[in-house]
Amino acid sequence: VPFREYVEQLLKPQDPAQLGSDTLYFFGDNNFTEWGPLFQQYVPPAFRIPGTSPAYSFGIAGSGSGVPFHWHGPGYSEVIFGRKRWFLYPPDKTPHFHPNETTLTWLHHTYPALPPAERPLECTLRPGEVLYFPDRWWHATLNLDTSVFISTFLG
Repeated sequence: VPFREYVEQLLKPQDPAQLGSDTLYFFGDNNFTEWGPLFQQYVPPAFRIPGTSPAYSFGIAGSGSGVPFHWHGPGYSEVIFGRKRWFLYPPDKTPHFHPNETTLTWLHHTYPALPPAERPLECTLRPGEVLYFPDRWWHATLNLDTSVFISTFLG
């Protein structure tokens, strides 16, 4: 999808009835040829893990969109514009979720029924704020506004 079309037609809230994997996210990898001017302006936070090298990825997403629970290696996420809500569980505590459910649907249907001890750690990132996510921690996100963000994967 051309970037202009994405911004004009697809940058909108996610339909709660669609599959969680059908997130309308523009999530670019660290293609320094195509996105070189963006990365030349970006000053990454000074966070490092010895023995790892960063791989940057940036995203642009509409309000109400997000990614359902998943896990991967360590990294951090920085919000440039908008607000992004995070839900996190440690590796030994698998969250209760359906993989085809959007984060917004999970928040409206599953989250309210969770006993307090089974609720995730959560926070909302605002512009200029950074969240570190450890290796193999479960996490889901929900964009509260149209959001621009950069994720750094440490491998």
